[in-house]
Amino acid sequence: MPSEAQYTITDDWNALYLDGEWVKTEDSISVEDPSTRETVTEVPAATETDVNAAYEAAARAHPVWAETQPVMREELILEFAQALEKHRDEIIELLKIEVGGGQIMGETSMQIALDHAGEAATYPRRLQGQHKDSNIPGKENIIEQRPAGVVTAISPWNFPLNLSLRAVAPAIATGNSVVLKPATNSPITGGLLFAKLFEEVGLPDGVLNVVTGHGSEIGNRVAGHPESAVVAFTGSTPVGRGVAATAAENLATPVMELGGNNAHIVTAGADLDGAIDAAVFGSFVHQGQVCISINRHIVYDDIYDEYVDRLVKRAESLPVGSAHDPDTVVGPIIDESQRDEMLEYIAESVEAGATLETGGKTAPLDGIDDSLIVEPTVLSGVTNDMSVACFEHFGPIAPVISAADIDQAVEIANDTQYGLSGSVHAGDEGTGKEIADRMDTGHVHVNDQPINDEAHVPFSGINASGMGGFNSNQILREITETKWISVQHDERDYPF
Repeated sequence: MPSEAQYTITDDWNALYLDGEWVKTEDSISVEDPSTRETVTEVPAATETDVNAAYEAAARAHPVWAETQPVMREELILEFAQALEKHRDEIIELLKIEVGGGQIMGETSMQIALDHAGEAATYPRRLQGQHKDSNIPGKENIIEQRPAGVVTAISPWNFPLNLSLRAVAPAIATGNSVVLKPATNSPITGGLLFAKLFEEVGLPDGVLNVVTGHGSEIGNRVAGHPESAVVAFTGSTPVGRGVAATAAENLATPVMELGGNNAHIVTAGADLDGAIDAAVFGSFVHQGQVCISINRHIVYDDIYDEYVDRLVKRAESLPVGSAHDPDTVVGPIIDESQRDEMLEYIAESVEAGATLETGGKTAPLDGIDDSLIVEPTVLSGVTNDMSVACFEHFGPIAPVISAADIDQAVEIANDTQYGLSGSVHAGDEGTGKEIADRMDTGHVHVNDQPINDEAHVPFSGINASGMGGFNSNQILREITETKWISVQHDERDYPF
């Protein structure tokens, strides 16, 4: 690796980061640009031996790092944030190349990542103990809050920068060491990039270790390594169930943000302009590849036809194309399997009786034989049991379901195994809040859309959307442990 950090796709990314060293591997994985379908670089394919080395390094580094003064950990996280900002344009370009994220997605990722770094920088001073009175005369009770140990972070491919950082930065700030396993589709912006950034600001060796590779080959070892005290995972519910079960075998704390089936409820009293603006952003930003995007539009009968017509016109007006075009809003899906799955959901729903109002197929891209772009798609006449509504379609798809009133809208919204996010437009804020209170989900946004993430506000899902949570004091509780120490100052009388 070159001594001066570079953050371009032409740099050498083909090494793991273990105990402060860049380690080459025998095998590698190709990284493909979803816009061009070209292989742009190679990254390491780690083995279980490499994973063991990462955890051994993290376990060695943790005791010293945990005793480092809070001000030093705070300063390091602030310096990391400055490095992130310094390389802003390069990182946004990497997101375009690696995950097909357009300019809006890149800027949003950077904004949220900087927010998480800023919040994490406050954590070293927020760790605090307590004194508790005792029922036993002459006894002092001391409650200490300590770093948990080695934190495992397994991050997703859709927003790899900020969704990796929301686990990594708090863990490091509070004195933990970290093993980071990014998704196979985003090994750079979700993993190796962090190693370079933290190396640039002088993080001690072993505090952060990055292993890239296929989940099918190293996933179980990462999730179930006995040195891990906490496993933070963001991804699909089926995979998350397995990760949580594997982590629990070692009694590691699982922190899971999993799938969603988020409802956007629009009543007859809604400001339709605002509801449509929110709907377009909430369904189509980053091609709908967002855990908290709108998966179902639930719209009152009185305004249903107008809502569908206006949503179709807006969907058809969105610029479609390569992520490298700054004007593009809807770019490529991450890979063929994701693209083909969402196209299958559309076809199954039409066969079941839904009406395809617009979209529903792959959009051509000049010079590309097998485009990964799915047209912005709107379906009407959808019911909750159709594929585009009952599954997390994770694409630029807007299924619109009709509802007669509040009770039916809420019933439809809650008729899912998931409970991650949601949104309501009801015109009157009181009515919107009333509906939000009845929605069975981790967070709901009135007069907005479901895609919201603020580092100082707890973020968690319920039901099949996760366990534990991220951000604010919630992640602090997950990555620390409490220890009770009592001191008997006066001689104690025992019964025998």
